[in-house]
Amino acid sequence: MPELPSIAFAGIGLMGAPMCRRLLAAGYPLTIWNRSPDKCDALVEAGARRVRTPAELCGAADIVLMCLADTAVVREVVFGRDGIAEGARAGQLLVDHSSLEPAATRAMATELETRRGMRWVDAPVSGGTAGAEAGSLAIMAGGRTEDIERVRPVLMNLGQRLTRMGEVGAGQVTKACNQMIVACNALVIAEVVALAERSGVDARQLAPALAGGFADSRPLQILAPQMASNEFEPVKWHVRTLLKDLDTAVQVSREAGSATPMTGLAAQLMRLHGSQGHLHEDPATLVNLYREPMS
Repeated sequence: MPELPSIAFAGIGLMGAPMCRRLLAAGYPLTIWNRSPDKCDALVEAGARRVRTPAELCGAADIVLMCLADTAVVREVVFGRDGIAEGARAGQLLVDHSSLEPAATRAMATELETRRGMRWVDAPVSGGTAGAEAGSLAIMAGGRTEDIERVRPVLMNLGQRLTRMGEVGAGQVTKACNQMIVACNALVIAEVVALAERSGVDARQLAPALAGGFADSRPLQILAPQMASNEFEPVKWHVRTLLKDLDTAVQVSREAGSATPMTGLAAQLMRLHGSQGHLHEDPATLVNLYREPMS
């Protein structure tokens, strides 16, 4: 049986932690780093090795994975002081599961390969924390075919499907498209739940009543029951993440000269909700945009 490649992972958050647990369960040697070291404790107890800086991730790793907040954070972790670029070497691969601006991804990938010989695969994911726990994520990748095939055996421990969408940056464009659908869905579901409540309909019955019809979707089955029952915790994802991704989608559409009016409106509604103190809350709270204020 061939020896498993050594993996490193930066970003032990809502998605990164369960992804790392699955890699450990599959037997991969795993080195981890997080800006807040205490978030690594449970993984260290499970067998991971913690390092102090992103540069140290490259010490023994064949493949370095990241799942970080946004473009600025990725740039800092890769190219900042003690960043991945300082420890990188030719032959290693960087696989980025974060959701970033496609143009910035292409620029960073070019810089990293030029400076250090380390190649980049952008591989954002969809499926949320439940998908990360179950290993059922949808992974959309951009990069060279041979690089994606090299990491496929590793990533199939994390997802049910890995699809090459094109060259570096194509995964990020695909993720922006994914988030356009998800966010617009979430906002319409919030409208529907609020309308049902105001009309005297038991909104808790919407998801089972519409299951299997043309209106059905995974967001409907997940969000409608949460909204109707005011189940906003534990937070499974964040309003701020959807807003960031919607802003990216609007930017990509502007650069491509493609009209996205519904996404633009969704971004403004998401921004309004975030400005009311909900940025760090679950998107299920979007229903409160449409409910009458409590007296």
